[in-house]
Amino acid sequence: MHDPNFLQTLWFILIGVLWVGYFVLEGFDFGVGILLRVIGRDQAEKRAIIHTIGPVWDGNEVWLLTAGGATFAAFSGWYASLFSGFYLALFLILIALIIRGVSFEFWGKDDSPRWRATWEWTTTIGSFMAALLWGVGWADIVHGVAMNSQHNVTATIWDLLHPYALLGGLVTLTLFTAHGAIFLTLRTRGELLDRARAIARRVTPVSTALLVGFLVWTAFDQPSGGVKAWPQVIAALAVICAITATAMVARGREGRAFALSAATIALLFVSLFTELFPNALPSTTNHAYTLTLVAASSTHYTLVVMTVVAVIFVPIVLLYQSWTYWVFRHRLGRDDFVGTPTPQQFAGQGQPST
Repeated sequence: MHDPNFLQTLWFILIGVLWVGYFVLEGFDFGVGILLRVIGRDQAEKRAIIHTIGPVWDGNEVWLLTAGGATFAAFSGWYASLFSGFYLALFLILIALIIRGVSFEFWGKDDSPRWRATWEWTTTIGSFMAALLWGVGWADIVHGVAMNSQHNVTATIWDLLHPYALLGGLVTLTLFTAHGAIFLTLRTRGELLDRARAIARRVTPVSTALLVGFLVWTAFDQPSGGVKAWPQVIAALAVICAITATAMVARGREGRAFALSAATIALLFVSLFTELFPNALPSTTNHAYTLTLVAASSTHYTLVVMTVVAVIFVPIVLLYQSWTYWVFRHRLGRDDFVGTPTPQQFAGQGQPST
């Protein structure tokens, strides 16, 4: 088996960075969506919660689109095996993301209690399912799936729901919920802030315990046998960050807690990508059927062109997104949204006086 060359390794790292960015940023989005009805008690509070992520949630999803596009262009074989073999699982994630996105857009279009409650529940359900299924999916990728000699995945949807994968789903679900609660402690005030702190203090210890169990299981679950050193070092750092984040939440140091929570999520997925390398998708049927990065790679010329494009445009995207977060950094509270008209009211009554 040949080792990946420089460009193949580079693009595996870049795709990993895109996934890490997606989960760190979209992770708190998922958490906010899950906690919408838990922390928000009336319509003004729920509007404030939605507005904490309203300017950024769709921008965060660009990381997912870019990760998928980069995988398609750089490792077409990997893309083909994943999107054919995980078709139903990815379809369910897509449905969850669509429901969630539509819910954000439609919630404020009418002030009917039934209308609002419907879209609040779809926000919660869509966020919950996406947070859970992403963990299940990546646990399956690292664990390996049944695959034949042509690198076609032969596993069914039920084969993907084994205990290790379900534990991975619980890890991302709890990590993202805690991440969202900590995010709300930075973006809200008053009673919303107090409730977000209380939720964060309850969820962070649970997410840390599940993370430790999952990473220990991951260390001894590799199809090639043995324990790799570097993934375990990174995993240990993830656990340290999770434990420290829990302590910072308990002390009320939300800024440090959020940074440590983001680092925990990032290091978790860095450890998984490091564990996966130099493979793209391990086979549990026969180790010889494992899809390697070399076998999955596109041509050298394609990787060169992609590298040039990335060098030009990635810094621009990062600067723009950083600017967006800076502009929308202020805390929000219930009093900011008391009496805010819906679009129907606004259209029917005209511009409200100030």
